[in-house]
Amino acid sequence: SAPYANNAGRTDVEGCCWWGRGVIQTSGVCNFGKLNYYLGARAAADGRDSRYPTIDFCKDPEVICSSAEYKELKWIAGLFYWMESVQTYNVDGWDYLTELRSFVEGGMTGTSFIDAVSGI
Repeated sequence: SAPYANNAGRTDVEGCCWWGRGVIQTSGVCNFGKLNYYLGARAAADGRDSRYPTIDFCKDPEVICSSAEYKELKWIAGLFYWMESVQTYNVDGWDYLTELRSFVEGGMTGTSFIDAVSGI
């Protein structure tokens, strides 16, 4: 049978489960797509260097936790998300790197930085 389009008309996510996986819980079609674009089968298909050229993170998101060959994937996915989304976070005047520096230089006291980061 053919895939059924979702509300946005997409059929490429049919049968996929986009809940969190890995050490930082990579979730959502966009985050798996970014992994695939930069590190997986999509990079290889586009002729770019790929650390995991045979892995299609979009077709098999569970591979992050289930790969016997690449046990590091749960960490790679978490670090990728951290570098891509958390370290570049700058919203409404709250900049991750600036706030991290202030937290460290201020003696790492209080919970405001940790509380803010856990909301990213």
